[in-house]
Amino acid sequence: MCDFMARYAVWLFGSGSTCIRLEKNLQRIAAAAGVEVEITVLPRHIHLTVREPADGDTVTTIASIRPLPVSYDLITRLSRLSWDIADGSLPCDRADTELDNIISSARSDIPGLPLLVGAANASFCRLFGGDAIAMGVVFVATVAGFILKQMLAERHTDPRIIVIACSFVSAVLAAADGLFGLGATPAVAIGSSVLYLVPGIPFINSFSDMIDGHYICAFGRMMQAVVITCCLSAGLCFGMFLMNIGMF
Repeated sequence: MCDFMARYAVWLFGSGSTCIRLEKNLQRIAAAAGVEVEITVLPRHIHLTVREPADGDTVTTIASIRPLPVSYDLITRLSRLSWDIADGSLPCDRADTELDNIISSARSDIPGLPLLVGAANASFCRLFGGDAIAMGVVFVATVAGFILKQMLAERHTDPRIIVIACSFVSAVLAAADGLFGLGATPAVAIGSSVLYLVPGIPFINSFSDMIDGHYICAFGRMMQAVVITCCLSAGLCFGMFLMNIGMF
């Protein structure tokens, strides 16, 4: 049970779960299995201690957190797994097999996802006052940058390099709005072309963990979000510099 809970925690936390969700799910599984569990969540590791109340046997393990893309689908399915165990609809001896099935069927690529991200970013452009031409430019810049992001991720490139490269490509493509005089809102096009790279989930999770008292994990997630934001800004500024676009 300790090994199962460690694997479960690594995948749940790595997919973007907050600390409080991780604790509640593990406590739910432990109660159904008739054991006690103590959890310590750190930015890169999860420390689990499982104790058998009947005989007092204790097992402790430290699991490394996997660097996974954020997946609401995986979080939902893993949370449902904990409820299935708690309700008794899934026996504890089959939980490990079900976890393997969820992990193996996790979807890392969704058909048409770059187009959906491009449409969302174009909508942000309109929300910030961009005209129709700026929306079209942002759509193309976002789709190109997101496809590059997927390609680099498949090659296990450092996430910071991915953000710098994608923001650079999107900024260069979005600069076409101003360089060729295509529309009346080129600044909005450039600014909104990199919004798909903003680390919103790490920022939100860091505040959630801080409110729940997980200060070390909250600080780690905040620093991760800050680093990503700095990489995004570096790629954007380099693209604007290359295209000879004034920043101020």
